[in-house]
Amino acid sequence: MTFIPATYESSREKFRALLNTISDRWPGSRLLSHFIEAGSDLTIDVISANPTNEKQKLLILTTGLHGIEGYVGSGILQLFIQEYLPRLDPGNTGLLLVHPINPYGMKYRTRINKNGIDLNRNFEEDFRALKLLNSHYESLKNLINPGHPLRNPLYEKIAFTWNVLKALPKGARHIRETALMGQYRVDNGIYFGGFEPQEETKFIQGILSSAIKQYNHTVLLDIHTGYGPRWQMTLVNPPSEKMTANETAIRFKVPLVVGVNPDEFYTIHGDMIEYFHKMVLSEYPEKKIYAGSFEFGTYGDSLLEGIHSLRTTVFENTLRWHGGSDTARDWMKREYNELFLPSDPEWWQKAQADARCAFEGILSAEKYF
Repeated sequence: MTFIPATYESSREKFRALLNTISDRWPGSRLLSHFIEAGSDLTIDVISANPTNEKQKLLILTTGLHGIEGYVGSGILQLFIQEYLPRLDPGNTGLLLVHPINPYGMKYRTRINKNGIDLNRNFEEDFRALKLLNSHYESLKNLINPGHPLRNPLYEKIAFTWNVLKALPKGARHIRETALMGQYRVDNGIYFGGFEPQEETKFIQGILSSAIKQYNHTVLLDIHTGYGPRWQMTLVNPPSEKMTANETAIRFKVPLVVGVNPDEFYTIHGDMIEYFHKMVLSEYPEKKIYAGSFEFGTYGDSLLEGIHSLRTTVFENTLRWHGGSDTARDWMKREYNELFLPSDPEWWQKAQADARCAFEGILSAEKYF
């Protein structure tokens, strides 16, 4: 049985202890702990295991790109080690496990890093050109980036609902795309992708790229929470994936697949999975890769639940930059935790069942089992 850890430190301790289990079958496995800044105890921990014979297949599992989401990611990683690691062939299959990409966000229970940047909007190269993207962001300022301290929760709920109603004539899809795709101008706004690559981004780019180029076949799976139906995990394909969502669902025998596009999901700029998928397609066209994200839904996917999710994201960001009352802070702490780390034990049981389905389907179809 697997559990969601209570703290970043306890999760890191559990992850580091996995080295002994992995070393039993992959002799020479290594643990690398990368400090994200001098004098800090925040580390990105990576376990790498090379096959004993030939480097044919590589499995990469990453967690905590959006820090707070690393708690569920840690539990899913433990599940994988307990139930599926024994089925891999250490003779031809290598491992690269990452916990967490954003240790600051995991420790302090937020999505962003210490610089206020969404790392899953930061895997880009031309940041100057990115400033031109998402031109409608400022037009929704009152809704998605209010510039005042957070006050009484009831008042804030009413004010947010009023701002949603004023924006709705432009369409719910317009609001979703503008809010979520990422933006590169407003450094205290939600989904800010930064003005330059972050330390965490550069480290992950280096270590994953170095590993991928050594293998003929890679499966890269990144674990997230927050998006989609509450009781069904969504497998998310990057834009450059040639399989359609329906073809992916059939091939991997998973119930729900979407592609990163406005019709099925929403547009994302600078996301990690697309970065590595495109890298393999362009630099190593002879190699094979499947890269996707596990999205464990929390609030749900109805219009009202989507508004609730956006409100929680906006208000958490407002508290960080503008402060607020103690009552508002306590309220938002509860809301934000539920958005990425639900307290319902039945939710966690279903999340594990969905993860098993996805691991089984993907790794069987890709012939890792």
